[in-house]
Amino acid sequence: MSQQFPPEPPEEKPELVDVLRDMIVEQNGISFADYMGQCLYHPEYGYYTSSRTRIGKEGDFFTSSSVHSLFGRLIARQLEQMWRLLNQCEFTIAEQGAGEGHLCGDILDAISEEFPEFYQCLHYRIVEISPDHKKRQARNLAAHVGAERVEWCELDALRGMEGCFLTNELVDAFPVHLVEKHEGKLQEVFVVEGEHGFVEELRPLANEKISAYHNLVDMEPAEGNRSEVNLAALDWMKQVAEILGRGFVMTIDYGYPAEELMAGYRKTGTLLCYQRHQSNENPYQQAGCQDITAHIDFTALQRIGEQNGLQNLYFAEQYRFLMGLGFFETVVDMQMRETDEQKAQALRMTLKNLIMPEGGMGESFKILIQGKGIGTPDLLCSRKIREIGVPPGML
Repeated sequence: MSQQFPPEPPEEKPELVDVLRDMIVEQNGISFADYMGQCLYHPEYGYYTSSRTRIGKEGDFFTSSSVHSLFGRLIARQLEQMWRLLNQCEFTIAEQGAGEGHLCGDILDAISEEFPEFYQCLHYRIVEISPDHKKRQARNLAAHVGAERVEWCELDALRGMEGCFLTNELVDAFPVHLVEKHEGKLQEVFVVEGEHGFVEELRPLANEKISAYHNLVDMEPAEGNRSEVNLAALDWMKQVAEILGRGFVMTIDYGYPAEELMAGYRKTGTLLCYQRHQSNENPYQQAGCQDITAHIDFTALQRIGEQNGLQNLYFAEQYRFLMGLGFFETVVDMQMRETDEQKAQALRMTLKNLIMPEGGMGESFKILIQGKGIGTPDLLCSRKIREIGVPPGML
């Protein structure tokens, strides 16, 4: 079985297309994970490694931190509690894949204003593979770099850290394998050369790690359905669990538990491409010029974490997480300080994007918090919605 797509549109990186074609010829076809990995992370031509505005109005997509600084301010409150739970010692916030540094800046701005003692005890370490992003981060974080709160490092340099390992929309951009089930057996999607460009070819499952993944989550896609297998996420979580000495892992991303990701109604999986705030389902066009993502499997992250010494402390939708940390109370305060009613209304509409389930980020984004060596504390974010009074007119 193969799937044919229309010819590639003009916007692409011909050099990357040549690299991919050479790989396909040399290996007699490549896995989709290898294809996606080259499109996103090729050292010269990859979407994330080359110079490009990716985030915000002028880019290809929005993130929660690009919507409003309140997102980072509320996360800062949770981090401050984590610092207290670790006995107010030296505290490392490690962020991998920090984009342009907006979340880091918002968190540090909030901590310096609200928790100055905590600010003096923390070290913000950024793990970043994109030279372009490093430049943007350094420019946007100049004040905190000057205050010696921020530095860049390799992942392995964090070994033994105490604090919180933080990611925001990192894991969804890891290369994924694509599988389909036919006649009760899983088959893997490979990328080959077709008459008009790259096409797909289903081959018998040969990678034992894919079978192990489905055993881990105790779930497979339904007959005839397609789904993604993020093996890189499992390797990453193992590495993070090993590196963390004591503290927390906070993973913010869009995704679902395995049973929802592989539900019968989800026929074609969750893979999507983004460019200029337009989405499409064709990863074989615009090579190196569009983002390629897939919803992450939080069941897999939880279970592989447990196998490697992490304890599941919290898992919920983003709206629950933010509300637990004082979203509504803070918004009311911000509106009261805004004297212009039109600006107050615009602020309210902007902030709704962070919590609304339809057309916003409130339900599709989830927050997973795991711990190591800290027991099972009650986290601030776990405050129940029934304990929160929703002000009239907020929804």
